[in-house]
Order: sequence, then structure tokens, then C-alpha cells
Amino acid sequence: MPTPRSVRLIAVVTAMSSLSAGVPYGAAEAAAATRSTARATVAKDAKDATAWSATAKRADAAAVEGLKGLEGVEGKDPTTLTELRRQAQQAYKGIEDATKVLKSRQKRFESTQKQLAGKLTQLQTATQELNKLRRPLSDLVQGIYQDPAMTGIGPFTASGDDTAALRAMSDLDYLARERNTVLSDAARLQRQQERLAAEAQELRSANLLQEAQLDAQIKMLRQRSSALVKSLTKALTKLGVKIGKANRGGCDPTRVGVAEQYPNGLLPQNILCPLPQRGEELRADAAIAFADLNLAYQRRFGTPICVSDSYRSLAEQQSVYWRRPGLAATPGKSNHGLGLAVDLCGGVQSFRSVQFNWLEANGKRFGWIHPDWAYRSPFEPWHWEYDPEVGSLL
Repeated sequence: MPTPRSVRLIAVVTAMSSLSAGVPYGAAEAAAATRSTARATVAKDAKDATAWSATAKRADAAAVEGLKGLEGVEGKDPTTLTELRRQAQQAYKGIEDATKVLKSRQKRFESTQKQLAGKLTQLQTATQELNKLRRPLSDLVQGIYQDPAMTGIGPFTASGDDTAALRAMSDLDYLARERNTVLSDAARLQRQQERLAAEAQELRSANLLQEAQLDAQIKMLRQRSSALVKSLTKALTKLGVKIGKANRGGCDPTRVGVAEQYPNGLLPQNILCPLPQRGEELRADAAIAFADLNLAYQRRFGTPICVSDSYRSLAEQQSVYWRRPGLAATPGKSNHGLGLAVDLCGGVQSFRSVQFNWLEANGKRFGWIHPDWAYRSPFEPWHWEYDPEVGSLL
């Protein structure tokens, strides 16, 4: 009758013999080494994924703040031409800012999606490696439980070497523990995959939501900008500004950036906005500011501002330069060629006249200044310029 100790030895020897082809001697050490490498890879992926998640969340927060910043565009009805111009430009800038945020968001989303796809691929590779380790260990333990010797049934063949049997039993116990550890790692890896998949879905949902918000914001800003430009056109028309087909779009202040792309003195007609003074034109922002200034001047003096010159083409500047040497800028260098300067008459051309002093005191409220050089060399009290930087602060 075999003793309990003999039954255990029989089970160990039988199991080890039946699985020796699939699990050679030293398999436990090899499995442990490979498992250790796999676990290190999984740990690194988990750390990288956590860092990626934190970066993505910070980027999302920044995008949300960007959306909040775009909500600052005023919605109240403007009361002056300057306010109309300013709000139209603000709305247009809001469109540009929102578009930049949207493009940046899309680019960042594509980048994080690629990172996420890479992490999932690495996790799948780690899963495959763990499954390779899991198979022989699983087979070994399954063989032990299925071996009849574990129940004391079957022939007993004593090997006469208790030390070898005990060593085999020790290896078997070690492999059983490794098998449990591999199963635990596989479960943890599965949870990691599920978490990354959930984060991917969350990222996609957040991206779609923010894109929808940005699209709605851009649409609203575009509608408001368009409405303000129409209001500006109507207001200018009421003031006697004749906007013909050639000047269509020329009084749109949101196109100032387009005007800046043309060389001095070569602005096309559709970039120029007519002034209330017939035959005179300026760049849109300067023309609108001048029309507002003209209203204030007219309330003070009872007559519109007298304008003797405004935008000059390159050819016109060359003609003035040769006719008035020393009193005209070099062709291609004059602010007249940018649509930002006027020469005035009606009293303003006389230094320290009532009209000159009033314009000097009030012009900056509309973005118009008498430049420093015009006080001295050459002395040109009639020359006034629109300063876009001053105008942008109004």
C-alpha cells in the first residue's frame, strides 16, 4: 500500500515525465526571466499611457480656455462707426482665432490618436508574449490535476532517488506559482487595454464636442461680422459715401489684412473705401474712422472736413514728388500710398488755426494724428495720418 508521501512522489514524477517534452528542465527559470521582461514592458507602457493621458487632459483644458476667451466678443449694438468697425474686426479676429484653435485641436487629436494606437499595439504584443508563457504553465498544472497518481490510482514505480523527486516537486510548485503570476499579469494587462480603449473613446467624444462648439462659435462670429459690415455699409451710405461696383468690399474692415499684402501705391480699387468727400478714398479702417471724425468735426464747425488729397497711386506719388521737391515722400514710401493719409484744407492747413487745434485735440479719439515730422521737417500742417495701432485701441 503506497504511503501518502509515495503518492505525492508518484504524481510529481509522472507529471514531470509526461510534460518533459513541452517543458524542459530549467523552464521555470526561463519563464521567470521572460515574464519579468514582459512585466517591465507593461509597466513602462502603463507609465507612458498615464503621462499621455495627463498631457491630453491639459491640452483639452487649454482648448476649453481658448473657447472661453472667444466668448469675449461684444454682443451689444454699436452706436458709432468706430464701434461698428471695431466690433466687426473683433468678430473677424474671433473667427481667425477659433479656426486656429480648431486646426490645432484636430492636429493634436491626430497626434494623440497615433500615440494611443501605438500603445494599444504594444499592449497587444505584450499580451501575446504573456500567452506564450501562459500556455506551457497552464498545460503543466492541468496535467497535474488530470494525472491519476494524484488520487493514488496507478502503478507505483520507485525511482530510488528521493532527492530528484523532491527537486522535481519543488520545480513544479515554482511553476504553479509562476502560472498564477502570469495569469495575474494578463488580467492587469487586460484592464490596461480596457482603460486605454475607454480613454480613446473619451478623447474622441471630447474632440467631437469641442469641434461642434468651435464650429458653432465660428458660425456665430461669421454671422455677426457679416451683419456688422452690412450695418457699416448702410451707415456710410447714409453719410453720402458712394460705394460703387468697383469699391464693392472696399469698406469691409475685416479685409484690412488683404490690403496690407499690396505694395505701396498699388492698392486695387476693391480694397479702397470712398470718403464722404467725393473722389477721395482710403483703406477701410482709415476711411471709417475718418467718416466718424468728419461727423464730429461737422457738429463743431457746421461743415465737413475739407480734403484736398487722400490715397495716391504710385504714379500719382511720382508726379507729386517731381512737382513738389522736398515736400513729398519718395514714391513707394508715402502713407498716402497705403491709404492711411489725407491732406486737409478748410482752415486745417493753417498751423494753430481753430480747426487745426481742434483736430489736434480730438483726432486721436478717432485714430487720426498729426505726425511729429509734419511739425518740423517738412512742415506740413495739412498732413494727417491714421494710426492703426491707435485705432485698434478705440
